[in-house]
Amino acid sequence: MQFPNLLVMGATGRIGGVLRAAWCGEQLRWQAGPGRPVSGSGWVRVDPLADPAGLARAAEGCSAILCLSGVTPPRAALGADLGDNARLAEAAVHAGAVAGARVVLTSSAAVYGNRAGELDEDIPLTPQSDYGRAKADMETRGATLAAQLGVPLCSLRIGNIAGLDAILGGWRPGFRLDRFAGGRTPRRSYIGPLTLARVLGDLVAAADLPGVLNVAAPGSTEMGALLDAAGLDWAPQPAPDTAIAEVRLSVRALQRYTPLDPEASQPAALVREWREMKELLAR
Repeated sequence: MQFPNLLVMGATGRIGGVLRAAWCGEQLRWQAGPGRPVSGSGWVRVDPLADPAGLARAAEGCSAILCLSGVTPPRAALGADLGDNARLAEAAVHAGAVAGARVVLTSSAAVYGNRAGELDEDIPLTPQSDYGRAKADMETRGATLAAQLGVPLCSLRIGNIAGLDAILGGWRPGFRLDRFAGGRTPRRSYIGPLTLARVLGDLVAAADLPGVLNVAAPGSTEMGALLDAAGLDWAPQPAPDTAIAEVRLSVRALQRYTPLDPEASQPAALVREWREMKELLAR
């Protein structure tokens, strides 16, 4: 895989770990905050919010910045500020303006909320959760600043990532899963972690991306079937009224930039990638 000179912000997170295992190249720079444990070469230590000039220096000579940095619901539950998602996006855009680099932000399918049918990038956003609202705000503020500064920017609305999700990744003995009146468990657009690494590699190398792209494998996957394929026991519980039965992302636009296997969202394929990822990370 050929990469541009690239700065990856938030490289010590879960997606960053997958990319560091799957990608290689001297043109890759991995950003970590001060005090975060790191190993290997290519690291730059800088706090994007406290030291924007340092972030801009880290991006010197790069043609692209991939911003993985952000606050997730588990971190928010421990007191982290979801508003940092927008502030980190703006920091990436400012660095991109100084370095002359395009910026790719990682958003979430949570911005769509509870919408029926296949979700295209141009439908109005109706996030239901605080996290979804924070990511929608991040997209808006990032795009507004990018337009003001003349920075090419794309926000990636990523679906569930097998193994980094609350299902495979969060499974524990006694795991319970919502089941709806028809007997089905929640369905989500999924992507395998290694497919995600390949797709992100193709996207950061693309010279002309739209303002927003959904990122997932084609179709959607039932969570109960995913756990069954992994051989993980679970028990059903009645789905509350607030539960979202399905989130299915359209990937027609994504396929203009990267090939997608139509079978990649099958439970067996997702479980296989999850296991391959664990082996890769263990090396």
